[in-house]
Amino acid sequence: MSNCCCTPNKSIKCSVTQCAHHCKDEDYCALNFIQVGTHEANPTEVKCTDCESFSL
Repeated sequence: MSNCCCTPNKSIKCSVTQCAHHCKDEDYCALNFIQVGTHEANPTEVKCTDCESFSL
């Protein structure tokens, strides 16, 4: 059981523990959905994509 006040969305795995939506003891996001975007004009690699739902 997680120590944070969130319900993990088992459909959204996440290892970014700094995010406010991360379910601390479990590597899941608490959001119902996330927005994925890019900072590149023509993304061709994984590192070109971003979780735009990230929040501190």
